[in-house]
Amino acid sequence: MLGNFTYCNPTKLYFGEGAIKNLGGELAKYGKNVVLVYGGGSIKKNGIYDAVTAVLKERGKDVAEIAGVMPNPTLAKLYEGMEIARAHGADLILAVGGGSVCDYAKALAVSVHCEEDPWQKYYVRFEEPSCKIVPVACVLTMVGTGSEMNAGSVITNRETKQKIGHVFASEEVMPRFSVLDPTYTFTLPHYQMVAGIYDIFNHICEQYFSGEDDNTSDYIAEGLMRSVIRSGIDANKDPRDYEARSNLMWTATWALNTLIACGKATDWMVHMLGQAVGGVTDATHGMTLAAVSLAYYRHILPYGLKKFVRFAVNVWGVDPAGRTDEETAREGLAAMERWMKELGLVMNISELGVKESMLEELADVTLVMNGGYKALGREEIVEIFRESL
Repeated sequence: MLGNFTYCNPTKLYFGEGAIKNLGGELAKYGKNVVLVYGGGSIKKNGIYDAVTAVLKERGKDVAEIAGVMPNPTLAKLYEGMEIARAHGADLILAVGGGSVCDYAKALAVSVHCEEDPWQKYYVRFEEPSCKIVPVACVLTMVGTGSEMNAGSVITNRETKQKIGHVFASEEVMPRFSVLDPTYTFTLPHYQMVAGIYDIFNHICEQYFSGEDDNTSDYIAEGLMRSVIRSGIDANKDPRDYEARSNLMWTATWALNTLIACGKATDWMVHMLGQAVGGVTDATHGMTLAAVSLAYYRHILPYGLKKFVRFAVNVWGVDPAGRTDEETAREGLAAMERWMKELGLVMNISELGVKESMLEELADVTLVMNGGYKALGREEIVEIFRESL
């Protein structure tokens, strides 16, 4: 492994069926005023809302609610939540939902006591919090982002059509605890389930496709990817397969809690391309990643050929005998494409509402990262979007 690093993750996880029973004991550690954050209301239909609010009532908490957090949380929604949390004197922000709700809760946590505009401070200048941070906790209902055990938060500015993520440096932004019950994901629509599966897989890829050293993080990443591939197929066949859904939930957490980034440069360019599409179209995050991935990886393959060969052999089981390195690498991507199609993922950005006339606009809002095998120029970005149509 190359380079030095410090690793610390303070989030406490309660995992498994019935894990909600641990919520009350954790709530007792925080003040009376809780802000409950959730999405479009599905938790009220499947009983999760009632289960959580019953514990809050039992613990004597004074609860203010922020409902309607959208799949791509907006800056306007953040401003709305700041007013509610400030008026309530929030002691804890409890996010009940998927990654977007958890992301929103963390953005809210660093903004409630912020005296500056949070968009400018955190998502334009990428500064760290200089104010008090409200503690966050999560009850997870959808897997994919890993937001339940990291300090990342993605916010969309609809006025500027920018979707930007900030991984905060402070451990205080990380959820204090998260409740992970795989059965809470059983009622998720198929489209959202497979989008989450690919989000998990691509998080691993973003960290894997960088560097050529013999890195322990890459060996862990390969095991996680194989787990996602197998469990993704099983969950696609039977969404109520507990073993498959629990494996996906656990893998999602470890895919993005910074463990497999240790000693790595990491890429994240697929996310920048996908987030540009999401910022312009408001499409589902995992599907935007799926729609741009193959065009990007085929573009950078010659610059990271050794790792793409390893990916083909160790992750997809491609036999390199009788093949050149490039043939082996491309067969790995072909195997990946077959798996993606089997899941039913969106494979091009046209299906998400992108037209060729929008490609220049997409390039305008695409951030360029330099941790992978090639830093893209603007024309390359436009061409990758064109190949993704």
